[in-house]
Amino acid sequence: MIDKIFYKKMLSKSFSIPVRVNYWDGESEVYGEGTPEVTITFKESVPVKEIMRNASIALGEAYMDGRIQIDGSIQKLVKAAYDSAESFFYNSKLKKFLPKQSHSEKISKYDVQSHYDLGNDFYRLWLDPTMTYSCAYFEHKDDNLEQAQMNKVRHIIKKLDPQQGKTLLDIGCGWGTLMLTAAKEFGLKVAGITLSEEQYKFVKQRIADEGLEDKAEVYLEDYRELKHEPFDYITSVGMFEHVGEENLGTYFKTIAKYLSNDGVALIHGITRQQGGAYNGWINQYIFPGGYVPGLNENLKHIIDAGMQVFDVETLRRHYQHTLEIWDENFKNHLDEISEKMDEKFTRMWDLYLQACAASFESGNIDCIQYLISKGPSGKNLPRTRDYIYE
Repeated sequence: MIDKIFYKKMLSKSFSIPVRVNYWDGESEVYGEGTPEVTITFKESVPVKEIMRNASIALGEAYMDGRIQIDGSIQKLVKAAYDSAESFFYNSKLKKFLPKQSHSEKISKYDVQSHYDLGNDFYRLWLDPTMTYSCAYFEHKDDNLEQAQMNKVRHIIKKLDPQQGKTLLDIGCGWGTLMLTAAKEFGLKVAGITLSEEQYKFVKQRIADEGLEDKAEVYLEDYRELKHEPFDYITSVGMFEHVGEENLGTYFKTIAKYLSNDGVALIHGITRQQGGAYNGWINQYIFPGGYVPGLNENLKHIIDAGMQVFDVETLRRHYQHTLEIWDENFKNHLDEISEKMDEKFTRMWDLYLQACAASFESGNIDCIQYLISKGPSGKNLPRTRDYIYE
């Protein structure tokens, strides 16, 4: 009975849309005015003490285990929770003081490999043929995902105003599409760095297959340990979310160290405009060690590292759409994924993709590109943005 009172108080004002809640004892209630758009069914009660400890972990685990069933769009439900000012997302009594995270080189390697080394075959099923696992850039409403990912890659490289024959370092190079496009289409000499063994082997094979040994190299190494001469350009996409709050300063100082005098860097990543934050469930099950920094944090670290900002661009709606396509692709290949992964895994990833899409849609998180230079802002760049779109 006490549990039921707690649940009713927690859920009654947690959503901006009408939601039906079916409780474990057969009772059903609709919260909000109108026809329910989503139905939540509790097959059993999730212990209140677990919710009080960390709501995102407790409810996320219950969904993964099948103790909670959701009929309707998870994305719509999560967005409705973000949109409600009285949601349990914002209830200070339900927030947990997260334990201090570690981002030593050993732990960073484990964190990266636990996510990215699930296997290239897994990611190949639901990413596009470029194997790009970051926000796409939809220049036109009818762009498919592959085109939008190539749009993003070229958009990033063009912002650098690259000059043929100069050098580029891609920190967190993924499966290599950005760095190899810079080599093939823009005539740059490129290097990529990753901690994922699967990605390292994949990129190394691509370099050999495409005959780019004289223009491209890849390192399996921590970004803090690379021994190399400074580069004219640096790119880093979807990387700073993994370095940890305590290492953001080191990350940007490392970029400054690797960047030549008057060099230019384009840093692209998930950022919160409201300030930095952790998510307990995502940290535990998807991205160990993840931390989404605040816009003000990143700007301070950029300046403290002796660099200056030339341009900032937000891609929030682009990332929302990217995630929606990924989730659709994931579901279209569910039979193949289920052959290798259990139901708990597939429910976990579906929840992750839809919840992240909702988080971008609501503005809880953003994706921002920072165009920065070592030396006066944009010293060697054109004065207007026209050059990016020519």
